[in-house]
Amino acid sequence: MSLYLTAVVKANSEYREEVAAVVRNMATETRKEASCHLYHLHQGSYDKNLFFYEIWKDKAGLDALNQQPYNQAFGTLADRKLQEKPQIYTTNIL
Repeated sequence: MSLYLTAVVKANSEYREEVAAVVRNMATETRKEASCHLYHLHQGSYDKNLFFYEIWKDKAGLDALNQQPYNQAFGTLADRKLQEKPQIYTTNIL
């Protein structure tokens, strides 16, 4: 069964461009993963918060993503340049 994920990432305004560059690279690389069905990067129209919408083949594929260096680079950045810890929501289609 597919795994649907939405992540809300709130960059500190002074680091917005740096965070955006890292997540753009992460999106580009993640789309190459065999288990990734869909990966979109969005930016809020008004508050410029970044968020992702992802669909994965299965949890194993998502778990493998978390071991990739480009994903770990985001984790390092998150500790220093985000307003808060990313909010991650998993959902199912009704």
